[in-house]
Amino acid sequence: MRRLQLFSILGAFLVTSLSSASAFAKDPIRIGLNNWAEAIAVSHMWQQVLEEKGYEVELKTVEKAILYTGLSTNAIDLALEIWMPTTDAAYYERFKDRIDLHESWYHGARLGLAVPAYMEIGSIEDLKDKAATFGDGRSSDRIVGIEAGSSLMAMTEEAIKTYGLDYNLVTSSEMAMISTLDRAYRQEEPVVVTLWSPHWVFAKYDLKYLQDPRNAYGATDDIHFMSRKGFAEDFPEVLGWLNAWSMDDDSLGTLMAEVSEAESPEEGVRTWIAANRSLVDGWLDSRQSAQN
Repeated sequence: MRRLQLFSILGAFLVTSLSSASAFAKDPIRIGLNNWAEAIAVSHMWQQVLEEKGYEVELKTVEKAILYTGLSTNAIDLALEIWMPTTDAAYYERFKDRIDLHESWYHGARLGLAVPAYMEIGSIEDLKDKAATFGDGRSSDRIVGIEAGSSLMAMTEEAIKTYGLDYNLVTSSEMAMISTLDRAYRQEEPVVVTLWSPHWVFAKYDLKYLQDPRNAYGATDDIHFMSRKGFAEDFPEVLGWLNAWSMDDDSLGTLMAEVSEAESPEEGVRTWIAANRSLVDGWLDSRQSAQN
């Protein structure tokens, strides 16, 4: 009888152990991200949060078009930065039947052309008369952009046509654009760049968006996350946490600042999570997640 009881106890222990292990005996969660500051910050943040909870997470840096293709073909599980209803509308309409759009976690995001506050210019319309609007005769005949294929670059190309601007749109990268902005800012030279909010550069430099009277860049967006079909069934707990996730200018701004100032995104995220543990734990609260 004792031997039978021992076997029953051991059997129950093995079943429990195997069941617990099987919860994480899945493929890694693959998060796709485009090379924007906030996407880098929140993707690394969720990688660390999910790894703390026992999940394996892989980050894949891709262009926006490949991001949507990856979600639609199950090559990518999650994308944490999707701007709707304007910026990502064209991509979403193309792939919406093969991906799932979820909750928004940030409200009031925007895109546009930005200049240093010292420039005597207030509207995109003013760019038509560069020498006069830049104050002392100094002028620029280019708009410094980011990566080709991004929604922001496509919208800027349309804005140049809409406003009839005789400007060259320079394709570069986020970091190259910021480097150009920094160099011009330190010398108080005229510079026009493509920018978006939220972004940490607005805390570092005194910048302003140019007014957009013809609405070339549309209204403000909300930032959502998206997943491949079937992710909700495979990772219901993770989806509940993500649905409970919300950030504002302060929380996202401090996260992006930590990441930009640290030696690596991992280090910056680790510092931010330690300082904001109660906020993160709120997203992971099982009762709150169950309601979303």
